[in-house]
Amino acid sequence: MGTTTPPRTLAEALRARGDESLAGLLRARPDLLSPVPNDITQLATRAGTRASVVRALEHLDRFALQTAEALAVAPDPAPYDTLLALLTGDGQDDGEGRDDAGAAITAALPDALATLREQALVWGEDARLHLVRTARELLAPSPQHPSPTGLGPTVSEATAGMSPGRLQEILTAAGLPATYDPVSAVTALAGLFTDRTRMAELLDTAPVEALSVLDRLVWGPPYGEVTPNPTPPVQWLRDRGLLLPVSTRTVVLPREAALHLRAGRAHRVPEPVAPVLVAAAERDPQAVDRAAAGQGFMALSTVEDLLKLWNNGGPAILRAGGLSVRELKRAAGALDVSEPVAAFWIELAYAAGLLASDGETDERYAPTPASDEWLDLPAQDRWTHLATAWLAATRTAGLIGGQDAKGRALSALGPDLDRSAAPEVRHRVLALFASLPPGTAPDPQTLLARLRWERPLRSTAPGGPTAPGDASDLRSRIALWTVNDAELLGITGRGALSSQARALLDEGPAAAAARLAPLIPEPLDHVLLQADLTAVAPGPLERPLAEMLSVLADVESKGGATVYRFTPGSVRRALDAGRAATDLHAFLATHSRTPVPQPLSYLIDDVARRHGHLRIGAASAYVRCDDEAVLNEILADKRSATLRLRRLAPTVLAAQADPGSLLDGLREMGYAPAAESAEGDVLITRAGARRTPPRTPPVPVPEGPPVPDATLLAAAVRAVRAGDSAARAVHKDTPDTAGAGGGSLPRTTPAETLATVQAAAMTGSAVWIGYVNAEGAASQRVIAPVKVEGGFVTAYDHTADEVRTYPLHRITGVAELADEQTT
Repeated sequence: MGTTTPPRTLAEALRARGDESLAGLLRARPDLLSPVPNDITQLATRAGTRASVVRALEHLDRFALQTAEALAVAPDPAPYDTLLALLTGDGQDDGEGRDDAGAAITAALPDALATLREQALVWGEDARLHLVRTARELLAPSPQHPSPTGLGPTVSEATAGMSPGRLQEILTAAGLPATYDPVSAVTALAGLFTDRTRMAELLDTAPVEALSVLDRLVWGPPYGEVTPNPTPPVQWLRDRGLLLPVSTRTVVLPREAALHLRAGRAHRVPEPVAPVLVAAAERDPQAVDRAAAGQGFMALSTVEDLLKLWNNGGPAILRAGGLSVRELKRAAGALDVSEPVAAFWIELAYAAGLLASDGETDERYAPTPASDEWLDLPAQDRWTHLATAWLAATRTAGLIGGQDAKGRALSALGPDLDRSAAPEVRHRVLALFASLPPGTAPDPQTLLARLRWERPLRSTAPGGPTAPGDASDLRSRIALWTVNDAELLGITGRGALSSQARALLDEGPAAAAARLAPLIPEPLDHVLLQADLTAVAPGPLERPLAEMLSVLADVESKGGATVYRFTPGSVRRALDAGRAATDLHAFLATHSRTPVPQPLSYLIDDVARRHGHLRIGAASAYVRCDDEAVLNEILADKRSATLRLRRLAPTVLAAQADPGSLLDGLREMGYAPAAESAEGDVLITRAGARRTPPRTPPVPVPEGPPVPDATLLAAAVRAVRAGDSAARAVHKDTPDTAGAGGGSLPRTTPAETLATVQAAAMTGSAVWIGYVNAEGAASQRVIAPVKVEGGFVTAYDHTADEVRTYPLHRITGVAELADEQTT
C-alpha cells in the first residue's frame, strides 16, 4: 500500500502502523494477545469482536466515549469537521441557555480521537473516519437499546418500509413538492430537517403543545407511545414527519429533527475536561504521617488480637462457606469494633495469608504458619505486608452483609466476594490522593466524579447512568470503601495520603518500611504496676512481655497506653499455664518500673494457695482433695446439684459430668481446681496454638488478561509482522499452485521440494513452503534455507523470526517468491 493511499479496511490501517503503535494497541487491549495473532488480518478480526470491543469501550474516559458515540450517529465515514460539529453544535441557540465550551472540545478532540485510533476503535484519515462496525452496532440507537446520545434513527431508517402514498402525505403536509420516488421523498424530508431556515419556519407554525412534545423527546429517549386516536398536537407532528411510526403504538423523533432542536449537538453536556479534584482540607504533612503511623500501629494490634482470638482454633466454617453472623458478632465484640470493621480485618488477615481453614473434618478457621513468621517481623514490615495484600486483593469486605445475584447473603470469608475491579479502583483512588500536595485531603464527591469521568461505562448502575453523588454503582462503592479502609489501615491519616503510603506506591515495600520505622515507637520492656490491681503499658510492649502479660492479666482499655487488670481468674489462667507463684512474682518485679503493690502479691499468693487443692480427673470425672471438709462443703452446696456428685472415699468425689464441665462448674462456685492426668500429674493448659497446614494467600481474580511487559510486546509485534509477511508473500505460480487460493498450501513432489530448497540454500534466497506439524496443523511459512542434509532443512523462518529445522517429509510443497519480493 502506498503512503498516500488511504486504508480501505481496519487491517490495512493496522498494517500501515509502526511497531511502536502496534505495541501500544496490544498494551491497551491485552486480550488481543491471547493467543498471539498469526498476522495483521487476524489481529484486525479479533479487534472487531464484540467481547473485545466492549472491553475496550469500558476503558475509555467520558470524552473519548462521547466522541465514539458521536461517530456512531454520524455518517460512515465521517469527516473530522462533521464529528467536531456533532460535539460543539452549530452555534445556534438550542434553548438550553448554556455555553457549549467549544474551545475546550476543539482542544480535546484530537487527543480523544488519537485514543480511539490507538485502540483500533476508529481507523482512517481525518477526511474519512470509520468507527469499527461492532462499536457502531453497540452505540447506535435502536428501540431495544437506545443510543447513549438519546438520538433516534435517521429519516431513511425510520421510513424504511413506509408506503409511497404515506410519504407523499408527509411531504404535502410539510409544504414540500410531491414526488413519487421514495428515495427522493426521503431525501427531501431529511433535507428539510437539516435546513435550519426552513425547519425554523415549519416549527413556527407548530402548536405550543406540539413543541412541548418535542421538548420531552429531544434529549431522549426519542420514543413515545401514542393512542389509536392521538391528540391534535401529536397528530400535527405525525402528519409532518416530525414523529415517524415504529409500530402501531410507538413513534420516534427522527435524528435529523432532533439534531436541529439540539443545535447540532449529539450530547447535552459534552465533558471534554476531567472534573477537578477539590481539596476538602489542608493539613500539616508531618501530622498526617504521625496520624497514619498511629493508625497503622493500631491496625497491627487489631490483627494480632484477631490471631490471638483464634489461636487455639477459630470458628467453624458454614456449610456454604464463610463465617456465621453470630461468629462475626463475637469477633467484633472481642476486637471492640463494629461488625463491618471486624469483617474488614478478618478479610485482610485472610488476604495476607495469616488466616485460613484448617482442612479438618470439623473444618475451622485458624492462623497459618505464616502468621508466626509475620509476628516475628518488625512492625514496619508487618504493616507493609498488610498494605500490599490489601492493594492487590480482589476480595471486597464491603459487600459482606449484602446479597448476591440469587438473593443469598454474602458472609465474611465466604465465596462470591471477589470483585476483579477492586485493585484497579484502589490504586486509582490512591493515585488521585497522591496527585494532591502532601497533607491535602480530597473531597469525596469530586473524587467520585473524577472516577466516573475516567470510566463512565463501568460507573453505570443496572438501571442506567447514575446521577452525581449516587453511590449505587460498584466502582463508586469500592472507591468509598477504599477511602474508609485506607484510613483504618494507616494508608491515609486525617483524610490525606501519608508519605509512607506514597513511598509504598512509588518505590515499593522496602522504601515504605524505611519511611515508617522512625514514626513507630520502640517496644518497651516494662510496665507500671498500680495499687488498684492494674498495670499500665505506656506504649507498645516487646512481644514476650506482651504475651505473658496477656495471660496473667485482662486488657481493660487500649489507646496510647494499654491498661491491664489482674483478677483471680487471670492469675489462675497463668497458673494453669504452668507458672508457679514464685515465677509470677519474679516476672512482675523484673518488668515493673514501680514496686509490686502488696494487694497484687496477696492476690497471687491467695490464688496459688488454693490452686490445685482440688484435683479433677476422669471417672467420667472425679474430684479428690486431702481436706475432707472442702469436699463436704461442695456436696452441701446446692449449686453442685447439676454436677451429680457422690462420695467414693473420704477424699474423693465422683461426677457424671465430663472433666471440662466439672472444672468450669467448680470455678463458678468459687473454687480453684486443677486438672490432672491419668497418672495423677497436674495438667498444664497452656494457651493453644492451633495452626493450619501451610497455606498460600487467596489468589486475586484478575480483571481480564494481564498487561504484557515490553519484552512480550516486542516479541508479539515481531511474530505478527512475520506472520503477515508470510501470509502476504507473493510467490511464483507452479503447475501445482497456479490458481490456488491465498489460503492453499503449495503442493510439489518430494524430489521437487528437495531440489528447490537445495537451490535456495546455495543462492541464499527465500522460498514459500507449506508445512504440517506433528499435531497435523497446517501453516504457510517463508523460510531462507541454510543447510539441507539427513532429511532435514535448517532455515531462517521469517514467520517465527528465528532459525528452525524442518523434516522434509512434513513439507507439503515449495514455491519460489516473486522477483519483486526477493530483490
